[in-house]
Amino acid sequence: MWEMRREPQEFLHSRLMCWVAVDRGIRLATKRSLAAPFSKWHDVRNDIYEDIWKNFWNEEKGHFVQTKGGDTLDASLLLMPLVRFVSATDPRWLSTLTAIGDQLADDGVVHRYRSNDGLDGEEGAFSACSFWYAECLARAGDTKKARRVFESVLNYANHLGLYAEEFDTKAQLAGNFPQAFTHLALISAAFYLDRELDDRNSQEWRP
Repeated sequence: MWEMRREPQEFLHSRLMCWVAVDRGIRLATKRSLAAPFSKWHDVRNDIYEDIWKNFWNEEKGHFVQTKGGDTLDASLLLMPLVRFVSATDPRWLSTLTAIGDQLADDGVVHRYRSNDGLDGEEGAFSACSFWYAECLARAGDTKKARRVFESVLNYANHLGLYAEEFDTKAQLAGNFPQAFTHLALISAAFYLDRELDDRNSQEWRP
């Protein structure tokens, strides 16, 4: 996902997406009453789940990490509660969210990572990650900070309200433009944050 140019490693994001694929297969087959090897799929899903908790949690750092047995952060970790792998209020997730805010966020915009990726140049911030961060804060119950981050990132759009793939070191739009991936993250964050700030829906169940 992050175009690393270094020795092969096992990434949490890849493992997480494997879990999502199997989990959604189970859900779809169940909902549509489709024949499927449910027992096998459940075992695979559970094995991936246990592997992530065992090998991608760094006890010393107190947060999830980018690679198996590693110690660095990665903004793709923000997808963990968004794909419903972990509760948005789980203590271990909250410590990871705090670490991402401390180490990867800068005035709302979020860097993909700080580790060396084997590429020349200075790494910018990734637009989609910034909106993932705002939504994760909202889901964790910190709507005040979530709104502040969300509105801050809105200010970085161009005059048409569009975003590129990244923000450079001066917060200027860089990379692929317009980036649909970014706008999907914006819509998701806006939708959830709006519901959280709407007192009329205070009793509504939140997924």
